[in-house]
Amino acid sequence: MPPADPLAPSPPPRAIASPCVMVCTVDGASGLCLGCLRTLPEIATWSRMTDAARAAVMDELDGRKARIDPKLLGE
Repeated sequence: MPPADPLAPSPPPRAIASPCVMVCTVDGASGLCLGCLRTLPEIATWSRMTDAARAAVMDELDGRKARIDPKLLGE
């Protein structure tokens, strides 16, 4: 197999699914973002996490909402 052409354009990066809704406020009591319900470490490492790790976090998000004072969520 011939070596790859270093001048050939690389494919565009693939999109990474994210729960981010651009409401970036962290609740001090729960440690969760009020917009996406992730923790700061999850937000910081999201693009480096494996697909499986991101999927595991996404599966937990609905259950995390109960950890936040409903008043903070406008409920």
